[in-house]
Amino acid sequence: MKEEKFNLNDHVHRLLIQEPFFASLSRTIEKIESKGVPTAGVRINPDTGYFELYYNPQFFETLNDKQRSGVLVHEFYHLIFEHVTGRLPDELESIMSTNAKMKDIPSEQRAKLMIWNIATDLSINCLIGADRLPEQCVFPGAGKFEHMPSEQSAEWYYKELLNQAEQEKQNSDGEGEKSLEDFVKDLMGDEGQFDDHEGWVAMDETAQAIAKERLRETLKEAAKDASRSNSWGSVTSSVRKEIMDRVTAKINWRSVLRYFVKTCVRAEKRSTVRRINKRYPYIHPGKKVTRTPRIAVSIDQSGSVSDSMLSAFFSELNNLSDICTFTVVPFDTEVAEDKVFEWKKGQKKKWERVLMGGTDFDAPTKYVNKGKFDGHIVLTDMCAPKPVPSKCQRMWMTDSHNARNPYFKTQERVIPIDH
Repeated sequence: MKEEKFNLNDHVHRLLIQEPFFASLSRTIEKIESKGVPTAGVRINPDTGYFELYYNPQFFETLNDKQRSGVLVHEFYHLIFEHVTGRLPDELESIMSTNAKMKDIPSEQRAKLMIWNIATDLSINCLIGADRLPEQCVFPGAGKFEHMPSEQSAEWYYKELLNQAEQEKQNSDGEGEKSLEDFVKDLMGDEGQFDDHEGWVAMDETAQAIAKERLRETLKEAAKDASRSNSWGSVTSSVRKEIMDRVTAKINWRSVLRYFVKTCVRAEKRSTVRRINKRYPYIHPGKKVTRTPRIAVSIDQSGSVSDSMLSAFFSELNNLSDICTFTVVPFDTEVAEDKVFEWKKGQKKKWERVLMGGTDFDAPTKYVNKGKFDGHIVLTDMCAPKPVPSKCQRMWMTDSHNARNPYFKTQERVIPIDH
C-alpha cells in the first residue's frame, strides 16, 4: 500500500498538547502544504490579511514529534515578536515599502536582511531548546555563535553580527576584502537558512495593518486562556510579560481627550443677515453656527488622592488645554466654589492642592448638572460610591490600579493614566 504523506492539520492538536498557549494561537492560522519551500515559514496573505503557515510535508516527515512541535513554536514566535509584520532595523525599513522579492534586492541590503533573519532565529531558538529543533538551526552559545549569550533581542544579535562582519573585514587585509555576502554564506553554511522568511518582504501596507490588529486580538485571546488556566507551557515569564505588553492597548491621551471634546460639542445658532438662508434665500436671514464645547473638569482633591496622582492629573490637563478652554471644579465631599476657575486654551499651570477631606462624587456631578456644560471629566482615585446620573456626557480618569479595581461599576468610559 502507498504510504500516506504527512498532513500537518491532522497532527497540530497532538503536537501542541503540552503548549496550550501556542495551541490556541494555532487555531487562527491556516496551514498550507507547499513543496515550494524546503522546510516551513509564516507570512501574511496579501489578499485577506490573515496569517498563513506553509510547510513542506516531506520535511516534516523527517522530524520526530518533539522537533515538529518545536518547528511550529518557532514559526509562531516569529508572529508573536512581529518579525512578519514589519519589525525591522531602521536601515532596512525601506525594503518593506518596495514589495521586492529577495532576489531583486541589492546585494548588500539583501545580505543585511539575511543577517536580520539569522538574528530573529537566534532570539527565538534559545527559547525553544536545541533538542526540540532540527540540527541545522542556529543557537546562541553554539557553533559559529558560541561567543553570543542567550535570550537577547533580535536587534541585539543583528548589531552584534554586523560588528563581527566589520571586524572580519578589517582582519582580511592581504587576502582580499571579505564582502557582507561572504560573511553571510560562512554563517549559514551549505544547508542555508532553516526556515523561509521570503514572505516577510513583499507585503501590502494595508494587509500588514489589518494583520497586525488581528494578531493582537488573537494573542489577547490566547493569553487570556493561558492565564485563566495558568497553562503557558514552555513560554518563559519574560516572554509572557512581553506578550501581555503587546496585547495591552496603549492609550493616546491626546486622541482620547480630542475625541471626548469633539463628541461634547454643542452648536449655538443665531440669525445673521450676512449669511444667505439656504432654504429661503433673501427672504429670511441665515444662521451663524458657533461650536464651542463647555467642558467641566472635576479634580478630586480628597486625602486619598496622593500628591503624585494630583500632579499627574494636572499634567493631563496641560495636554487638554492645547485643545480647548475648560472649567476646573476642585472637590472632596463638597465643591470648593470659590476655587472654581476657567483654564484658558493654551495656558500651562502647576498643580496645587486646595482641599483635603473625604470623597463624594455627587457634589461635582450636581454642580455640573446645574451649569450649561456639554461634557464632564472627573479626575479621581475612584474611591467613593457611585454618583447620581450626569446630565451631560461624563468620563473618568484614574490610575491603572483603580481603573482595574474601581469602587463602583459604571458603563461610562474609565481611562487609566500612570503617575
